[in-house]
Amino acid sequence: MSQYPAGERTLADMIDAAEAIVAFTGAGISTECGVPDFRSPGSAWKRHPPIPFDQFLADEDMRLEAWRRKFAMDDIYAGARPGRGHAALARLVAAGKVSHIITQNIDGLHQASGVPAERIIELHGNGTYAQCLDCGGRHELRDVRRGIEENGALPACVCGGIVKSATISFGQSMPRDAMQRARRATLGCDLFLVVGSSLVVYPAAAFPLIAKENGAQLVILNAEPTPLDGDADLVVRADIGDTLHPIANVGQSLPQVAEKTPL
Repeated sequence: MSQYPAGERTLADMIDAAEAIVAFTGAGISTECGVPDFRSPGSAWKRHPPIPFDQFLADEDMRLEAWRRKFAMDDIYAGARPGRGHAALARLVAAGKVSHIITQNIDGLHQASGVPAERIIELHGNGTYAQCLDCGGRHELRDVRRGIEENGALPACVCGGIVKSATISFGQSMPRDAMQRARRATLGCDLFLVVGSSLVVYPAAAFPLIAKENGAQLVILNAEPTPLDGDADLVVRADIGDTLHPIANVGQSLPQVAEKTPL
């Protein structure tokens, strides 16, 4: 008797048969790691909602408040480590089955799971460091936090530009390079695997349909229904770790990923 329920057995077969898989991950893959999602009742994001981009740019007090909320959220998931879903995808990348991971997440846990940076496409940026909005220079969060907490000083870039968490805020333009890379990866896959995404945030949520329309199979692994379930070749409504972890090890001898902290 198979070790998998019927839906998972089908997913294992589809992964085995695919030549180029793109994994598309959302908040659901990180919730078991202690990273809160956006929409659950009582979510920490509702207590510390991000400041819209136009308000961040317009007002120094709003920038200070944005950093306060950012550090409050960082403290909540400071100890987060990659979970079973991250480890499973890392193994599939190492096996050559998954060509790219397109992620809506900003927690850096795919990198921490051992996936090479060139295989990760971050549509909404990365919350583990800061960047200058003008020159793109990197700024470390520990330095930004120290300056704010010790003397209330906003971070300053040597070029004079505004420094912001390297995430994409509401109202901020999507990163052109990441969107182009994601489209190329999507058009090059024969299986598009959605993992833990509600598929309601656009333009990111358009990629599953782009893959489907280009002839790829579409699988959605998510705890709750999504608007694209009717377009999928397979919907698996189950725990991500329970589903992916055994599948990633079937018939494969892959290295264990080391635990690292992304923050």
